[in-house]
Amino acid sequence: MKKKNWKRLSTVLLMVTVLVGLAACGDSSADGELKDTYTVATDTSFVPFEFKEDGDYVGFDIDLINALADEVGFKIDLETTNFDGIIPGLQTGSFDIALAGIGITEERKKSIDYSDPYYESGLRIGVSIDNEDIDGMEDLEDKTVATRLGSTSSAYIKDNIDGAEPNEYEQLDQAYLAVENGSADAILYDAPNVAYYIQTKGEDSMKMVGDLYEAEDYGIAFAKDQDDLVEAVNEALATLKDNGKYDEIYEKWFGEKPE
Repeated sequence: MKKKNWKRLSTVLLMVTVLVGLAACGDSSADGELKDTYTVATDTSFVPFEFKEDGDYVGFDIDLINALADEVGFKIDLETTNFDGIIPGLQTGSFDIALAGIGITEERKKSIDYSDPYYESGLRIGVSIDNEDIDGMEDLEDKTVATRLGSTSSAYIKDNIDGAEPNEYEQLDQAYLAVENGSADAILYDAPNVAYYIQTKGEDSMKMVGDLYEAEDYGIAFAKDQDDLVEAVNEALATLKDNGKYDEIYEKWFGEKPE
């Protein structure tokens, strides 16, 4: 009896082992499948990429992630947070995806993954619409240049433009107003913000001149170990660029198609 019982037990154990193995194989193949819904984190006040208008979150990044989700075939659960909470949230698994003008850096790549670049940022110059004297950075020498207090553009003016002293303002609207009323010759600030202001409030009073300076690529950020999702989003991003949808979204928020 003991021998027969042992044989039965061995048979049961073998069957359990096979079933567990089959279940593990099923789990393994499912790991490569995309989820139906992903939690997407974004900032709350980075105009024109993401900001609140009439109770809804809008902006270039919002339109882009919705278009990408439609192309790939998943839904998004949008979460808003301060910028400094985005990367820790990706690391802890609170968020799956994030986009909020997140610059691609080697240091950040140690803790998160990135999509292919989707926007090239940097510094841009804005001047009065009838200004014919300033065409680029070299023309800002010995000029009065408006910018935001404590910004990287303020430091750039001090370190790189001979004879120019930044007129620093706490509020960006004050900096643009200084150019419009003639108390400053130009504004130097983050390219997308300058472009958006001129497209909206300053369309009849200001224009952009010169090139994009101190260029920096933005990328969509992902929690680590989501290679299939990153690949799918990259393919969708390429598709949107090929079929004109990316250009359409870009022009909507920046007033011109990407160069």
